[in-house]
Amino acid sequence: MDMDKKELRIVYMGTPEFAVESLRQLVENGYNVVGVVTMPDKPAGRGQKVRYSPVKDYALAHNLPLLQPASLKDETFLAELKALRADLQIVVAFRMLPQCVWGMPPRGTFNLHASLLPKYRGAAPINWAIINGETETGLTTFFLEQGMDTGKVIQQVRVPISETDDAGTLHDRLMTLGGQLVLDTVEAIAGGTAQPVSQADLSGYGEPTPAPKIFKETCVINWAQPGKKVYDFIRGLAPYPAARATVENQKGEAVELKVYASRFLPGATGSKAPGAWHSDGKTFLRFAVADGEVELLSIQQPGKKRMDIGDFLRGFTLSPAKKD
Repeated sequence: MDMDKKELRIVYMGTPEFAVESLRQLVENGYNVVGVVTMPDKPAGRGQKVRYSPVKDYALAHNLPLLQPASLKDETFLAELKALRADLQIVVAFRMLPQCVWGMPPRGTFNLHASLLPKYRGAAPINWAIINGETETGLTTFFLEQGMDTGKVIQQVRVPISETDDAGTLHDRLMTLGGQLVLDTVEAIAGGTAQPVSQADLSGYGEPTPAPKIFKETCVINWAQPGKKVYDFIRGLAPYPAARATVENQKGEAVELKVYASRFLPGATGSKAPGAWHSDGKTFLRFAVADGEVELLSIQQPGKKRMDIGDFLRGFTLSPAKKD
């Protein structure tokens, strides 16, 4: 039945900055958020100081009831969640929910996912869309069910990816648009106009594709690939967790660099093997790829801040055997 969207009792679940925007839009538009669930506090950084999640910071600032369960199957948490009497639960950038949680509210639990499902199911859809050279992605709201990102789709928004986007710029754009999509989805559910569609019935998106969690070893650049692939890989991991390249210092020691920006210089590679690098020691650092060179523009060396390549080269002496 229809319900005034402002009377709908909502429990919101999320943790990082991406999840704050949707919560903010719900609160600022007068929706009835009766509780917020986020990850437990954890120490971070060199000092191991306890830091709150961005969602917790927002919830505390706006006096929203807060739950931080270590386990989503904990009996005390489940009792506290049930006591909130949610009509609807909303999940944005949180974690996999057990059925005892997502099946609790009468109007279901929906998730905001940063892709056009069924494409890019998994933990890192923004990164993988760029890494794979996509020119379009989007946002999807869908009802949770068993399985990773497999539920019925409620609404979708298509979003272009430019050739200069990286994961950071696309993240911020999707975050803002996602807040509006969450509002639209809540309104449709409250008004009884939502018509969820099975992902198998969606046309134009092809077969389901994975977007698995990215680990440090995933971030090592494969210089044997074409330059466009390497360029997309670097921007797909920027600014976090960042692609990795290795150079040698004047002592011949390997130094791993985080790479934040690059450009592809197509052309003949001559006798250079993929991954061979050269530099004038002042203004450029380039790596050979299958069909040209990739020039690093912005990097970070261990223990230093991010810097452009000129600043790096002025303070770092490369192996003379590799320098032009």
